[in-house]
Amino acid sequence: MKEADILIRNCIILPINGKGITEKGFIAIKNGKISQIGKATKALPIKAKRTLDGRGKVALPGLVNCHTHVAMTLFRGIAEDKPFDDWWRETIWPLEQKLKRIHIYDGALLGCLEMIKSGTTCFADMYFHEDAVAEAVKKSGLRAVLAPGIIEAGSSQRGRKMLREAARIAREYHGFADGRINIQLGPHTAYTCSPELLKVARKVASKLKIGLQIHLAESKSMAEAVRKNFGLSEVELLEKVDFLKSDVLAAHCIHLSKKDMQIIKRQDVKVAYNPVANMKLASGVPKIHDLLRFGVTVGIGTDGAACNNSFDMFESMKFAALLQKAHYADSTVLSAEKVLRMATIEGARALGLENTVGSLEIGKKADLILIDFEKPHLTPTHDFYANLVYSAHGSDIDTVIVDGEILMENRKVKTLNESKIMKKAQKTAADLIGK
Repeated sequence: MKEADILIRNCIILPINGKGITEKGFIAIKNGKISQIGKATKALPIKAKRTLDGRGKVALPGLVNCHTHVAMTLFRGIAEDKPFDDWWRETIWPLEQKLKRIHIYDGALLGCLEMIKSGTTCFADMYFHEDAVAEAVKKSGLRAVLAPGIIEAGSSQRGRKMLREAARIAREYHGFADGRINIQLGPHTAYTCSPELLKVARKVASKLKIGLQIHLAESKSMAEAVRKNFGLSEVELLEKVDFLKSDVLAAHCIHLSKKDMQIIKRQDVKVAYNPVANMKLASGVPKIHDLLRFGVTVGIGTDGAACNNSFDMFESMKFAALLQKAHYADSTVLSAEKVLRMATIEGARALGLENTVGSLEIGKKADLILIDFEKPHLTPTHDFYANLVYSAHGSDIDTVIVDGEILMENRKVKTLNESKIMKKAQKTAADLIGK
């Protein structure tokens, strides 16, 4: 008889590995990895320390959020219904100047709590004081790829200082929390970082053997400014300075030409699609259907709570599909199954983690969620993919497991004190806004 740390019985399994759905299945977890998975029998030859009843629940790989600024939970709801440039320059950027490490930690804990409650097990983040975010992620039990932000904005001294700090965090925190945390570098954009700084950031990342995150072609006005200053699109400029490689994760990618898309494909750049934030800030509609036809890897992100208000990836999945259907006037664009892959295995691939997480397979890390399907809005079930993408909510998540550890069971978070974190974040936000 084989042994396991956790055994999940009688669940419906959507492995996201091309092998179809298993009803009345089981998943065995040992030493943080999936050790067995398949069709359950009445007498499974497995002796487990913990057995979870999966009846009425769907097992799915944990969701991968490909673009966040997790500590911006503190800015949720304070800069509503503004044009993008005003939103950023008049409200968000001035507030960010006041942020200290403790603010970042409190906001990040709140964001991690929200992600656990809504089924995200891994996320990519770009912000300031990412060492504080790393400490929050460690405490929460989640998995993350963190990119310390680098902004020059006319001051080469500031840009180099932020790059040095980012490199320090990479050296100290890459592989942190038993390998659950990886570090990348996060030059903000091609319009807040000079070509010279982008070149150096690329060299530093390559030397440290880590990737990079960047906002790309998000704002029409900024895209026009780059073209005016350099005679190139943002994508062309990044290629010219040898920034673009397969380890680059580019968020947004809205204002792209066909040539830009061809460059992104040729350089194997990964894209983070943020439909809710793009709609809310009226930034435009990224041509995700075209990018996918070019063969580009695309994951889904929520962006920060200041421009989305939520880290619910189920909400973002639904909008991801609907926005593309509306934009192309084609209801066949971006199927529910494809969107679910983008939020799991494709998201993992975008972060360079496809061999570790993103699907339920023997040998992969045990990062998975159980979704309670015994809900009126998930009944009847004719198509599991459709129910998950078009009907489910983050609040339907019953159990969350990361690295073989149960972070939430029966909607009760085990790693964090929910009430304490929310009260502290409320006070921190009030103090910050008051200043």
